[in-house]
Amino acid sequence: METNLPKTTKILSALFRADLITQWRNHRSVVMVLAVPIVILVTWKGLITQLGGPFVLSTCITIGLISIGLMGYSNSVARDREKGVFQRLRVGPAPSWCIMASRLLVQLVMIMGLTLMVFIVGYQYDKISLTAVGYILTFFSAIIGGAVYLSMGQVIVGRINNPESVNSTTRLVYFLFVMVGMVGSFIKNDKIKQIVNYSPYGAVKAILAASMQPATWSNTTSIYLLLVLGYAAIFSILGIKWFKWNKI
Repeated sequence: METNLPKTTKILSALFRADLITQWRNHRSVVMVLAVPIVILVTWKGLITQLGGPFVLSTCITIGLISIGLMGYSNSVARDREKGVFQRLRVGPAPSWCIMASRLLVQLVMIMGLTLMVFIVGYQYDKISLTAVGYILTFFSAIIGGAVYLSMGQVIVGRINNPESVNSTTRLVYFLFVMVGMVGSFIKNDKIKQIVNYSPYGAVKAILAASMQPATWSNTTSIYLLLVLGYAAIFSILGIKWFKWNKI
């Protein structure tokens, strides 16, 4: 007897809706992920005249992307793996790539929501406005930058099985990225500044800031873009290679 399996698009759509509903119900973690960049945006209002609107906005979006990729994505994947969610899903007709694609699409929605929220608060509270092209390019840059931290979260959850260990590791990495990135931006030592600029934090922040002011895009910015794509590719390969669907 021939069995009619549902189309892949329908499977992906159903998984996406389920993951989106789960994300919405877990609104506390969503608020925590989005709260930090908004708080920084509000408290840094006095620095806008000194550092410029793109500097402040790009910093807030970068920190938000780190939160989404490390604090949000990796911890949710670790919890679901511990609970056997992936094991049950793989018994059904859903291909493995659909399961992960659904999770990543939800994070894409988070990235778009974060970027839009930063733009709205920046315009309403800090009076920061960009051109239409600047807004559009920044959305694309946020997606590319978000891929770096999502793939980094995939690496962490791939190498570490215990959800508590994943949580503590992501918190540590998050703290290091944010502190080193933010403090390094204000240090005048050229060597330290160069290290920060070529780190995932600095490279993502650079392409975001340049996207907000397309006229400032330079060859150096293009190098940062290639670096961001390289980070995303390396982390993605390692994350996929090391990831285990079942808890051990």
